Amino acid sequence: MSNLLVEIGNTALKAAWAEGMTLGKTFRYQGENRLEFILSLTRRDKPEVMVVSSVYPLGSDEIGSLEKECRHFLLLDKNHKEILLSHGLPVYLSYDRAASVLAARYLFRGMACTIVDFGTTLSVDFTDLEGRYTGGNVSLGCRTRFKALNRYSRALPLVNTPASCDVIGTSELSSIESGVVSGIQFEIEGYLALHPENVPVFTGGDANYFAKRMKSSIFVICNLVMMGLALIADEYVKKLV
Repeated sequence: MSNLLVEIGNTALKAAWAEGMTLGKTFRYQGENRLEFILSLTRRDKPEVMVVSSVYPLGSDEIGSLEKECRHFLLLDKNHKEILLSHGLPVYLSYDRAASVLAARYLFRGMACTIVDFGTTLSVDFTDLEGRYTGGNVSLGCRTRFKALNRYSRALPLVNTPASCDVIGTSELSSIESGVVSGIQFEIEGYLALHPENVPVFTGGDANYFAKRMKSSIFVICNLVMMGLALIADEYVKKLV
């Protein structure tokens, strides 16, 4: 049987089927009826293990419904820190960041990594040569920065992420575009310069966009979080044998 991986993030729900560490079809959902969407994935096939990583607390009714859809159910949220502790990770880490660290540790054994996730938030995490987590930072993501400028300054319009932009703006629109995009670029280049020996790994919705703006070569792995969840599910299955 396959495992079902579900990540409930700040703006969207992502899901994927997996056979061990091999990911199958992935799904994305933006809406309020998260439970119904997950149940739609399990109507035909029931997973061996369902792993749900959520930034929101799930209700007891939701948990009960999901438990009936699989043989084994793993909920990863702020109230369930056991997986973090078992992998030597600090309990303050969100599970999406933790999953990225676990996946990078698996993919780049014996290498230190700088892991950057470009999502609603921008997270930067570091591992050493032994794969140990050494710390990280969190700030606003690209789209979130555009929204914040519009919300907290009445004079500035809401701007979308441009397909391309210069480093310095020459109009109100281009100064906002360049301010946000170049600001993130310089921010990430600064982090990469802290540990130039590290393998740089980008993930998240804007990973490719910013990888193209970097001066050095970047590993872009868009499904890094899902790979980490697949690893957690696979390890759980092996413990059952």
